[in-house]
Amino acid sequence: MAAKIYYDNDADMKHLAGKTIAVIGYGSQGHAHAQNLRESGCTVIVSDVPDSANAKLAKQHGFEPMSAGQATAAADLIIITVPDEVQAMIYEKEIAPQLKAGKALGFCHGFNIHFGAIKPPADIDVIMIAPKGPGHLLRAEFEKGGGVPCLIAIQQDASGNARNVAMAWARGIGGTRAGVLETTFKEETETDLFGEQVVLCGGVSALIKAGFETLVEAGYTPELCYFEVMHELKLIVDLFYQGGLNYMRYSVSNTAEYGDLTRGPRIITNETRKEMKKILGEIVDGTFAREWINEYKSGAKNFKALEQADHDHQIEKVGLQLRRMMKWIDSKEV
Repeated sequence: MAAKIYYDNDADMKHLAGKTIAVIGYGSQGHAHAQNLRESGCTVIVSDVPDSANAKLAKQHGFEPMSAGQATAAADLIIITVPDEVQAMIYEKEIAPQLKAGKALGFCHGFNIHFGAIKPPADIDVIMIAPKGPGHLLRAEFEKGGGVPCLIAIQQDASGNARNVAMAWARGIGGTRAGVLETTFKEETETDLFGEQVVLCGGVSALIKAGFETLVEAGYTPELCYFEVMHELKLIVDLFYQGGLNYMRYSVSNTAEYGDLTRGPRIITNETRKEMKKILGEIVDGTFAREWINEYKSGAKNFKALEQADHDHQIEKVGLQLRRMMKWIDSKEV
């Protein structure tokens, strides 16, 4: 069944008129939601850690950051944009004590609601507007008069007006200019995690490293291997982005397309698909969520070790030097 899609005519900003919106966290998503909503005529306050880089940025943008508790007490709609792993702690310590009947709790990702780490009282609305793009893109497109497609989900409609408030929020950040798709907290959370783990982050990263290692172990020059499996990936992804698989195949050489169609299935095998299904099962039954939350609470030692190992991978060292040569890239070093 095709998703329902909503646009500007389906949303009315009057449902945020006279309300105060608190954006908890002035990071990637938070700074975009706060500024876009303010420029759409809404009353916006923000919260972040005192003296942090994000708090200082908020001040530069004309906000006066306060605690999450203060912001929640003063707001009608509280939008939580802090990382998944710290949301429950901030909610329990600061947000929950200040929630009152009639307020609305907003999320940009369903993780904590879907897996029960946050359990709001029954007398508040629980809604989600999830932009399908990072905060800097959300902000940039809004400033250009456009928008980023968003997802909308209503978990709890205590007021009977939750959908109207959510749609107004979507319009206020520019989402209805591009289109807002109907979903649920469950569907958004599970598909988002699956996409990150199997394709966008986990799958692509592992494929790049494996391809690089295979070529280097066969005796090819590491710098050339980097160009073939990492650098040129952007060219292909841009084609996907513009016109899908068909446009990519239309744009590359016949040799590349034939190699794609005949060799791709030898890389993504039935065993790979079985593992994808296993990963999806771990997402759906909460195994991954519990594992990640426990990892964070225990000090994230395994996470940091894995991160450091990849940070020091040969492809990263080779790429760092090559990117410095390409001034047009705006190379980033972490």
